Amino acid sequence: MLRDGFDSILWLVVGLVFLGFAVAALVFAAMAREDAYRAAEKQTKKFWLILLGINLVLNLLLPMLFLQIAGLIAAIVFMVDVRPALREVSGGGGRGRRGGGSSSDGPYGPYNGGR
Repeated sequence: MLRDGFDSILWLVVGLVFLGFAVAALVFAAMAREDAYRAAEKQTKKFWLILLGINLVLNLLLPMLFLQIAGLIAAIVFMVDVRPALREVSGGGGRGRRGGGSSSDGPYGPYNGGR
């Protein structure tokens, strides 16, 4: 009896994590510019919005584990592959550095030639 309660709580937490990840991926997809998708040579913005929107609706209305996992894979592909490419072509830069920098900047700051 105790295990049944734990299992139901565990599935609730897993479902909420899947739902939160689906919402985050959909929001990031909606915030990116349409031309960034073309410049990054990824599918169109409309494609990703439809795919991630269907994922979100299925998570809300039809919480079947198989469909949730398929939607999670689509959201992971977007977050790991598409989103970084969109940030790169949109001028979002790499990790940590937001303002760009000069061509003589190294990983720890500007290179001054040993002066």
